[in-house]
Amino acid sequence: MKVVIIGQQDFGKAVLEAFLGRGDQVLGVFCAPEKEGGKPDPLRLAAQERGVKVIQLPNLRAPEALDEMRALAPDIGIMAFVLQFAPQEFVTIPTHGTIQYHPSLLPRYRGPSSINWPIIRGDQETGLTIFRPTDGLDEGPIVLQKKVPIGPESTLGTIYFDQLFPLGVEALVEAAEQVVSGTYGEQVQDESLASYEGWCRTAESQIHWAQHVDGVYNLIRGCNPAPGAWTTWSGKKLQIFEARKRLFRTFGAVTGKIGELSGLTAEGFLITAQGGQIEVLRAKLEGGKKLDARILAEEQGWGVGTRFES
Repeated sequence: MKVVIIGQQDFGKAVLEAFLGRGDQVLGVFCAPEKEGGKPDPLRLAAQERGVKVIQLPNLRAPEALDEMRALAPDIGIMAFVLQFAPQEFVTIPTHGTIQYHPSLLPRYRGPSSINWPIIRGDQETGLTIFRPTDGLDEGPIVLQKKVPIGPESTLGTIYFDQLFPLGVEALVEAAEQVVSGTYGEQVQDESLASYEGWCRTAESQIHWAQHVDGVYNLIRGCNPAPGAWTTWSGKKLQIFEARKRLFRTFGAVTGKIGELSGLTAEGFLITAQGGQIEVLRAKLEGGKKLDARILAEEQGWGVGTRFES
């Protein structure tokens, strides 16, 4: 196949390497310009190392973007982790159009933080979708989907890096083959099942200890490693990354007040929430480094009764 890749970062690099490794012809790579002083884009570096043409434009709606895509004349366009808006006049230029990767089971969890939210919501399943990009955000016809389970200890990191990242690379190659060979079908998204979720950032990742322990635990998992669920101690932000939950089974088992440190363990410390406790295993206090939670508690002199604010 003759392909053009539109993307960025490590996922875009992996997609580039997958197509080149099969012997496909990658005619060019579109990636957003890097910010001044920022880290080099791994996709750009990989493309340049392999002699693939790189096109960096601030806007894919610009006439230059359309001209570049027409000149390359690919069989298919591959959108791999794209934050720039790609208009229809751009994505329809390739002979067989363009396909795009999205890390959720569309039409659920449209939007930019689609891996975080299913974990935070307590879902037991997520997945990925390869679809036809339209001018609506994540609204185009579905070409291919793959499901992955969300286990009770799954985190944003394990779901993405262990499952949705490698499976997504494979799915883009599989879908491209089907589209170019004409052996695929398209399914219109069911709008009655659709949902949109915005970014999961600092405001969305704040822990409220008065919530049920299940919700607090899911928030921590869904924000690990980024943006990091957080609480405060003495005006400093404490980000919690690794944790376990303990449920209270009876009234007599209730220990501590909501938001208070209610015990130390061999690996960390316990904070009481509604219905149970969060055992903090790894955390980062503002201005410091990620540490094992027991070490952090000892360094700060935390003991039973230490209060963490919502």
